[in-house]
Amino acid sequence: MRHGWEGVVLKLFRGKDFTFTVTGGEQVTERYRRVHFTDGGLLEAIGVHPTMWVRLWFDNAGKPHQRAYTLVDPDPVQGTFSLEFALHDGCASDWSRKAEPGDTIEATVQGSGFEVPDPLPERMLVIGDPASLPAINSLLAVAPKLPATIWFETTHDADHELPFRVEDHHDLRTVSRAELVEGVKAELPKFITDRAGAFVWIACDTATTRALTSYVLKDLAVPKHRVKALGYWKAA
Repeated sequence: MRHGWEGVVLKLFRGKDFTFTVTGGEQVTERYRRVHFTDGGLLEAIGVHPTMWVRLWFDNAGKPHQRAYTLVDPDPVQGTFSLEFALHDGCASDWSRKAEPGDTIEATVQGSGFEVPDPLPERMLVIGDPASLPAINSLLAVAPKLPATIWFETTHDADHELPFRVEDHHDLRTVSRAELVEGVKAELPKFITDRAGAFVWIACDTATTRALTSYVLKDLAVPKHRVKALGYWKAA
């Protein structure tokens, strides 16, 4: 599949292309699916870091369409990993529903990176939604014993059944989409007593991420290098 102008841009920025092969899949909940892959040499060539993500290329009515997904349980020795799909209407979700062992999909790696906060905060402050859950789980594994508070956006009852990898020292707070921004603004300041030592990670839809990032940087005065934010999708 030709990747169109987006593929050309990624090549200019030294994006690397790989082909993944499906080995299986499982329906985690009604609205969440996990697909397993062999990596086509990705992990040996690139290595692994927390919240690592790749761009998959889908055929959308004859046009190339790319979406980013976080690697789940990457195994460099075996050359395997999984990807998790929050299901909705669209070519990416449709592909994941139909994927069978032996199917292949093209991918590009460009732009993924992560630096462990140094020094580590006393508590990680995390804001996300079903699309960023794989990255949240990966983030919590960076320092497994570190306390964390997670504000997690939900839109359906099934979201409470998602595969959260939280422990007793993790405070998971599920919040409806309509209440997320104001809810976080009301609660987050209680956890930031040392701005220079705080660490806030935000990954929701683009508009929500932008609003909360601006709040954390401007209103709470958390230093820019202690905030990691990325809009994972655009709300219609």
